[in-house]
Amino acid sequence: MSNQIPRPEYPRPQMVRSEWLNLNGWWDFEVDQGDSGLERGLVEAPLTRSILVPFAPESQASGIGETDFLQAVWYRREIAVPEHWAGQRVLLHFGAVDHDTTVWVGGTEVVRHRGGFSPFTADITDTLTDGRGTITVRARDLREEVQARGKQATWYSNTHCQYTRTTGIWQTVWAEPVPPVHLKRPRITPDVGGECFRIEAPVSANRAGYRLRATLSANGIEITTAQVRADLDLAPALQLTIPAESVRLWSPTDPHLYDLHIELLDETDQVMDAVESYAGLRSVSIDGQHLLLNGKPVFQRLVLDQGYWPQTLMTAPSDEALVRDIELGIAAGFNGARIHQKVAEERYLYHAARLGYLLWGEFGDWGVSGQGTRGHNQQPTASFTTQWLEVLERDYNQPAIIGWCPLNETHQVIHDRITVLDDITRGMFLATKAADTTRPVIDASGYSHRVAETDVYDSHSYEQDPTAFAAEQAGLAHGHPQRNKPADGEFSLPYAGQPFFVSEYGGIWWNAELAAAHASGEQRDASWGYGQRVATEEEFHQRFTGLTAVLLNNPHMFGYCYTQLTDTFQEQNGIYHFDRTQKLNTTRIRTAQQQPAAYEQQ
Repeated sequence: MSNQIPRPEYPRPQMVRSEWLNLNGWWDFEVDQGDSGLERGLVEAPLTRSILVPFAPESQASGIGETDFLQAVWYRREIAVPEHWAGQRVLLHFGAVDHDTTVWVGGTEVVRHRGGFSPFTADITDTLTDGRGTITVRARDLREEVQARGKQATWYSNTHCQYTRTTGIWQTVWAEPVPPVHLKRPRITPDVGGECFRIEAPVSANRAGYRLRATLSANGIEITTAQVRADLDLAPALQLTIPAESVRLWSPTDPHLYDLHIELLDETDQVMDAVESYAGLRSVSIDGQHLLLNGKPVFQRLVLDQGYWPQTLMTAPSDEALVRDIELGIAAGFNGARIHQKVAEERYLYHAARLGYLLWGEFGDWGVSGQGTRGHNQQPTASFTTQWLEVLERDYNQPAIIGWCPLNETHQVIHDRITVLDDITRGMFLATKAADTTRPVIDASGYSHRVAETDVYDSHSYEQDPTAFAAEQAGLAHGHPQRNKPADGEFSLPYAGQPFFVSEYGGIWWNAELAAAHASGEQRDASWGYGQRVATEEEFHQRFTGLTAVLLNNPHMFGYCYTQLTDTFQEQNGIYHFDRTQKLNTTRIRTAQQQPAAYEQQ
């Protein structure tokens, strides 16, 4: 076994402390297929196997590689914090664990969390003895339990566009020391019109004489600083006004980031806590059908990114792999992505910000319908909303995120009785608007637009014929966009003139090896894609160019999202192979997208 720690980089770039302890690496492990481990004493009893955290046990990289349904799994490792952490509180952080997680330290339960996509934290100070303790984690992922799964397969095998499941820890585990009174995650709101940032920095408690100080800089040069009392409010706030000569807007063509240093000072000016962060000055606004970035129309050439890797599943194998996916998208002519049906790692969002890659924040709930677990991925529950609120809190500050999409492809017929899905749809929309007033929100991408005041209206279309696709999209000019409908009714409330885009299209099915096999008469159907597969790469490019031109030439549409960046397991419709190697002539794909968008020419 290697002693090298996987994913060694700091996992939370928007709130960096200088002291931390990476707990990735080899942990004791056991599969608890009967979910009886609690009764059998696994909180303290020895575990029989080992796993490489943060990779899920279904992945090859974990050292386990078991892809059957895993009802529950257990983890254990020792923690020893540095001696100089004495006198501080020790926080234990989990980036993401799927799905129902309980954590014990020294046999004492310290936290329980439901949800496979959002982070959680426990203060473990009082469970440590001389800075040492034993961490035990149980993650339950019951096959029949209602939960948000995203694209994780609900049948035994991968099928269509459902992929290998993820159970247990799949993002970095780490610890850090904080003073008894410390900073919590700040909220950074850019104000382009006011040429400033508004900073709200919650504190764990108030102390007489404490103050909050924030300093903005760029390229190592201080631009401005401000401070405010921190003894009267649990969320002290201040404003950093940027001198005119230092104003620089963040955009895909100039992804400028300011450095932000936030300090908590005591009554003697001693720094009690400090974090490093970053911020981008940009705005998102709506003017009729126009969705504007910094007051200007910027056509969104997005690509659907499933965020899976062959050996590591939903966890990126390395920080470089996160960067690589963005670079591959840009190389193919895209200026952003939908990280589809999962919540991206925080470091991906950081790299998107510094590289100027537009993102729509999404949640992993594909297939939610309220009609039962068999044949559907999941059902709506209260945990959808609680997880989503945790995601919004985590990602509010990210400049690359320009919109939110809490739900995807819901199936609620408009004439049917009101169900819990209606409540969840409206609840998640309202929660998003309450948590973030600065970004537009799509109530549900594609099918069921159930909230009349949704900021953005969209549709999904996998029509493969460019001529038929053009006819399908022509109605937008007359206020009647293409809408996803069931055969016997209507999914959505009427379109009300909102900004509109086709947020999924293409999905062109192409696999050169399988095409050759079919051409020779051999039947090999180990792949899946949308519509009739193309016979040659040339046919792929002609279809891609034709479909994309329809959307680029529509002046009433602010963007599109092509399915998809890479092949993913059996879904063979990527621009690149699953291992990120070259599959198609990306120069031709980029050239097809370089035609000026009619939306930007108005």
